[in-house]
Amino acid sequence: MSEVPTIELNDGAKIPQLGFGVYQIEPGETAEATRKALELGYRHIDTAEMYQNEAGVGQGIRDAGIDRAEVYVTSKLNNGFHKPDDARRAFDSTLAELGFDYVDLFLIHWPLPTLYDGDFVSTWQTLEEFKRDGRARSIGVSNFQVPHLERLAKETETVPTVNQIEVHPYFTNDEVRAYGQQHGIATEAWSPIAQGAVLGDQVVQGIADATGKSPAQVVLRWHIQRGDIVFPKSVTPARIKENLDIFDFELSSDDADALTELNKGEKGRTGPNPDSFDYIPS
Repeated sequence: MSEVPTIELNDGAKIPQLGFGVYQIEPGETAEATRKALELGYRHIDTAEMYQNEAGVGQGIRDAGIDRAEVYVTSKLNNGFHKPDDARRAFDSTLAELGFDYVDLFLIHWPLPTLYDGDFVSTWQTLEEFKRDGRARSIGVSNFQVPHLERLAKETETVPTVNQIEVHPYFTNDEVRAYGQQHGIATEAWSPIAQGAVLGDQVVQGIADATGKSPAQVVLRWHIQRGDIVFPKSVTPARIKENLDIFDFELSSDDADALTELNKGEKGRTGPNPDSFDYIPS
C-alpha cells in the first residue's frame, strides 16, 4: 500500500491528503473505528464538536499506541458557540474531550449567515487567538461560500488554511473551489461519494470495471487527482482498508473528465446550502 501524500497549507503545515472521517459514527464505536484506521495506516482523523465523538477519537489514538505528533487531528466549532466567549469555552471542551493540549486544525463548522447578525468575523478572530497561542496549529473554515471568504479577507488578518465543503462528481462546487485555488485555501471534500449516490452511476461503474477498482476507490482517486483533501468514513474494517488503497493506480485524463462532467450543479447537492443553513443542535 502506497504512502498517503501530504499537502502543504498556506501556513506551512502539512496535512495528509487522505484521512478518516468519523461523521455519523456512534460515540461508542468511534474509539474502535479510529484505532483500526490508524492500525491500517491512516494518520489524519476528522471529527467535530457536533458529532459528539471527540472523546472516542482521542481514546482511539491512545489505544493505537501511536505518538500524538504522528496523527493529524481536525475538529470543528459547534454552531451554537459562535460568540467569542462561547467559542473559547467550546474550544477548551474540545481539547478536554480529545485529551490533548492542541489540535492540528480547528474549523468554523458553518458560517451561519442568518444568525448572530451574520457575525462569523468575530468567531474567526477568536480562532486566530487559538492559532496564536499554539493550541490550534492551523485554523480554517467549513461550508464557507465565496462572499463569506471575501468578507474574512477584508476584515481579518489570517487567510483560512482550508475550506471544508461538499464536493463529489454530482456537485463539483467549482466556484468555491476556484476561489480557494486562487487564494491559497486548500479544499477539503466532505460527502465525497455523495452519500453513496454516485457509486451506482454507469460512468463510475464503467471506470471501476476497467481499472479493477471499486466504484468508491475510483471516486476517491478522482478527488486525490484534483488536489483536494478527502476523508471517507466507515466502521467496516474491509471498507476502511479499501478506502486507503487508492494510491497504486491513476485515472486517465479522459476518465477524470468523465467523472467531472457528471456535475449536476445545485441539483446534485446532498447537504444544506450554506447561504441559508442556520441549524443549531439542541
